[in-house]
Amino acid sequence: MKLVTYETSGDFQLGVLDENAQYVLNLSRSGLPNDMVTLIEMGPAALEKIKAAVEAAPRSAWLALTEVTLTAPIRRPRRNILCVGKNYHSHAKEFHRSGFDSSAGADEIPALPIIFSKAPTSVIGPNVAIPSYLDDTGTTDYEGELGVIIGKGGRGISKQAAMDHVFGFTIINDVTARQLQRDHKQWFIGKSIDGFCPMGPWLVTRDEITNLPDIELRTFVNDELRQKAKLADLIFDIPTIIETISRRTTLEPGDIIATGTPDGVGIGFTPPRFLKPRDTVRIEIDKLGVLHNVVG
Repeated sequence: MKLVTYETSGDFQLGVLDENAQYVLNLSRSGLPNDMVTLIEMGPAALEKIKAAVEAAPRSAWLALTEVTLTAPIRRPRRNILCVGKNYHSHAKEFHRSGFDSSAGADEIPALPIIFSKAPTSVIGPNVAIPSYLDDTGTTDYEGELGVIIGKGGRGISKQAAMDHVFGFTIINDVTARQLQRDHKQWFIGKSIDGFCPMGPWLVTRDEITNLPDIELRTFVNDELRQKAKLADLIFDIPTIIETISRRTTLEPGDIIATGTPDGVGIGFTPPRFLKPRDTVRIEIDKLGVLHNVVG
């Protein structure tokens, strides 16, 4: 199922979409929370209650999606977004050649997952302007990525058990100020600028995605296809990422993991093609929808 957080009449609500993603049902009227992380914390029982609410709801209870404003499905994460750097073979090579790679050792292909984080304040929803004016270096870049939402938390999660800890998936744009990423010799500053993590348009529960390696990601800038790759091209797959992070650090319900971006980012061009005000960025992932943002 597709779960959303939306705003209507100044209030934020939690909803579920119909099969065609044209109508939304307010879940708080069915006794469910209006906060996505609280819902995730309820575990499988929450999904059963949502199914029951959908079955019981009359047609009049559904709002047209055009009548509401979608936000990021997890509007304000409780913790930093966990991210994986250089996780597609093609992008790892592209980034290595770009001159902006300040990762430890700057190996072309990492031997272990490179993990960093983005501040919760970087999250914005679909159709919200990316505030590139906050990057005074003028080197704002895009990175289309699959986002993994943790359901059941834990530490020491094995690869074999990892997918049982996944609640669902969403689309993330890991927007980056490249010069800040390079100059600070780490990635937090350049990636945690307010508004530099567009997310959405909704959260798709794990049961709807049956064959992850075949899922394709595409990023368009001003309708020009820039990125195209299947998840099979990941260097470190989702179970490996979860095992790596949780080996010594407890994952919690609602944690978000951005799994990395393929080649085709702005710094991969000669000269680099950074985002400019009024550019549009559209990220599509099979079965997950479309995340669209204008650059402000």
